[in-house]
This record gives sequence, C-alpha cells and structure tokens, in this order.
Amino acid sequence: MIAFQLITTLSDAKPQSHLIASATCAHLPETALIAEMRESDSVADTRFGCAPFARISLLPDALWQDALTGGLLAALRPLLASPVSSDVILDVTHIDDVVLAQVLRFLFNQAHTLNDLQLKKTDGTAVRLKHITALCLPEQQEKMGTLFRQQQAIAGGMVAARRLADTPSDRCTPQFMVEEAQKLCATFPALQCEVLDEKQIVEHGLGLLHAVGKGASCPPRLLAIHYNGVSDGPVRCYVGKGITFDTGGLWLKEGAGMYTMKYDMCGAANVLGLMLSVAELKLPVRIMGVLALAENAIGPDAMQPGTVARACNGTTVEINNTDAEGRLVLADAIAWTSQRHPQARYIIDMATLTGAVVKALGYELSGLMTQDEPLRHALTLAGKQSGDEVWSLPLDARLKKQTDSAIADLCNTPTNNAAISASAAWLLHHFCPPTIPWAHLDISGTALWRENGKSVASGRPIPLLVEHLQYDILIMEEMINKYGK
Repeated sequence: MIAFQLITTLSDAKPQSHLIASATCAHLPETALIAEMRESDSVADTRFGCAPFARISLLPDALWQDALTGGLLAALRPLLASPVSSDVILDVTHIDDVVLAQVLRFLFNQAHTLNDLQLKKTDGTAVRLKHITALCLPEQQEKMGTLFRQQQAIAGGMVAARRLADTPSDRCTPQFMVEEAQKLCATFPALQCEVLDEKQIVEHGLGLLHAVGKGASCPPRLLAIHYNGVSDGPVRCYVGKGITFDTGGLWLKEGAGMYTMKYDMCGAANVLGLMLSVAELKLPVRIMGVLALAENAIGPDAMQPGTVARACNGTTVEINNTDAEGRLVLADAIAWTSQRHPQARYIIDMATLTGAVVKALGYELSGLMTQDEPLRHALTLAGKQSGDEVWSLPLDARLKKQTDSAIADLCNTPTNNAAISASAAWLLHHFCPPTIPWAHLDISGTALWRENGKSVASGRPIPLLVEHLQYDILIMEEMINKYGK
C-alpha cells in the first residue's frame, strides 16, 4: 500500500522527492529557475538545479480545475511513467475536488503490479512510488485527511480487481477467482464468502449459469460475499459478470475480437474490489456482492444456438446467440440475489456486456439502464462527484419485441441487431422483481484503460459505487432522523 502524509510547508517534505505543483503555487521557492518555469504555457519539468527536490514539475493552473476531460491526469501519466523518486509531493492547495479524487486514485493505483507472477523480466532496481505527501493549507488538513483515506481505500479495491482482471485466463479460472477472493476477504472479519460449485448451481436451479459454464473444463462458480458493517438494516446488493474467458462459444468470435476476452470478468472482479474497499472504509451498511463465474468455451458439452435454458426464477430463455452469454449468467445471479434478499435496498449489476455501448458512449462513460428514477438520479450524481461518470440509455416496454421468442419466455439477443445494449438490459430486468430497485451498468468502455494500443484493467466503476454508497447512507440517515425507523 502506498502511504501518505499532509504538510503545510515544503520545508517538512522529504528530500529528493518529486514536487508536482500548479504554476502559481505560493509555496514554491523564489528562484530564477522557478520564475522561468512559471512562464511556461505548458508543463514545465526539470530534474536539474531543483535541490532539495529530485524533480520539479509545474502544471498549468487550468489543468487543476479540469474535471471533465482529465487534463491533469493526462499530464501526470508521462511524468510518472518512469519515476525518479519513490516520494511525490502534490500541491493540493487549489485543486478541484473531483480532479483531486481522480489524481489520488491514479497515484494510489501505482501499487498495482503483476511482477510476482514472473511473466515478464523486470528491472528490480526500478523506482516505484511508495509515498505521497500532500501540500495543503492548515485549514484544509481535516478535509484532505478524510479524502486521502477514502481514495486510498477505493484504490485498494481497484488494485485487487485490476490484478485479477490482468491475470491471464489460463490461471484466472472461476475456481481461481473464488480462492483469491477468499484470501483477500479473510483479512476483514466483516466479510464472509459463500460458494456454489457446479453441482450446487444445478441444485439451486441456476440453469442459465450452468448452460454457459458446462462446456468448459473449468466449471462455473457462484460466489456471494457478505459484508455486515451493521447488525441490521436493508441489504444493498451488487452482481458482477465473471466470464473468465469468452470464446463466444459455438458462436465463435474472430481472433481480434477474442484477444481481450480475459477481461470479460471485470464486472465480477470489480464487485470483489468494491467489497474490499467498503470493508476497509468500515461503512455502516449490509451488502451482498455476487460474482457469477464461468468460462464460455467450445467443447462437446457447450451450449448450442437454439437451446432453451431455465433460470432459477423459472423464466426460460432461448439461447439464439452463444456469444451473448454475459446476460445469461447475470440474469440467474440477479434472480438468485433477489430470492436471497427480497427486501433488498437495491440491486446493481455491472458487466462488460456489449460492444454497442462503446459505440454509443465511447471509453469515458459507463452505460446506465434502469427504470427506477431515484436510483438513476443517485448514480448519475455519484458519477459526477466521483469523476467516474455514467450516462443513461432508454429502458422501457418499447424494447419488448427485442427479446420475444417463439419457443421460450425470452430470447437472449434481438434478431434485428438493433438497440443491443438496451435490449440486453431489457432482458435482465425480467429477473429482478419490480419491488426491488435495480440498475444495470454496462462497463464495456470503462472497465479497461487503453493507451498506445494496449489495454489494462481500470478498476472502474468502483469509485462511482463507493460514492453512491456514501450518498445513499446519508439519505437513509436523513430519513431515519426525520421519520424514525
């Protein structure tokens, strides 16, 4: 874990640190070098003549207020690609709150590494970030301390999720994810794991999850993680798609489309990361996180186009496309979750579900689909406040024909290839009772960070969901204070 501290004067900073500040920072030494750097209209960066610092980077003032386009993050990434110091001093005296949250998550996420897997030769002497020092005003210390601790906990969950997602799929099987989750959760007494193996999945009537996973040599799993930060109260539920590798099944993907399919379990990984962040923050809530884990493989037992499978709530689905498997495992997991907690505060599912949402919203926004307006409003607000934004897509009865089947209650993909993202959400809404608020997050665009032709897991939308949780806790507290339990 990367540590942090707060200071109010640069004289308290560690020597040989990397100082990152705004061009007009009032705490900078008045030297000829600093004066010259201040005059730059772009990033001014030096490693020479900047003692007692190892490096000084001055960034234009406008970037520190740019919450929309992530300008400050874009400037920081190349600066920290090859650190010269394990200590960073960050000027937070005049920075937008959303921008600061984004920057802190980026910095704390520098702890992510797969070096222990020994898959790539690495330079053992390379510098890695180990400590963050925040230069703030005395009156900012309490607020900054709270914000730093929160973002450190969020980043911890993100790093855990990213590590699982980036692990090659020949290692990261459904059972591997279960075992890793059990190890991570064991460090928090408030977290308890419950596992259904392939036999129990059949016994519990999870026919959709079984249909997807039965073609693989690595059998499916359903993992429920229970968090009890309080002894009673409503349970908030999260469901994640965990396809550890997606070949498309008998509806085989082409090679280019299959390359990043180890990331088709990001939804489930992020549910685990969320649970870890919540436990670290000790939030006063009850939560159940459900990971629907399977490999969509080719084999003699693989599901066939035209197969009809039955979910645990009795609904039948015609599988007219085996490459639309994510909505099948999600549907069963949502129904199972609603049966476990029929009085749930809400159910939110997340999945790398459709490429169509990327065409609609790009890589910066997660797609939000819900028929519950208070939940839509709360998630949208939380997205803006966290810098991990969502954008609503329609979800109503006009989509009904997209899931009509001649032989079953529903079909899993529209035959007209239209409204793919919303049609998937329309299918899913059948598996959550109307008495439970439900929302679907399509994170196909946001679950990965793409740069220089490479993709790695991003850990989104964990920041959004923690922000929403904290907002929802406040709303519940206000209701209790006003109306009583």
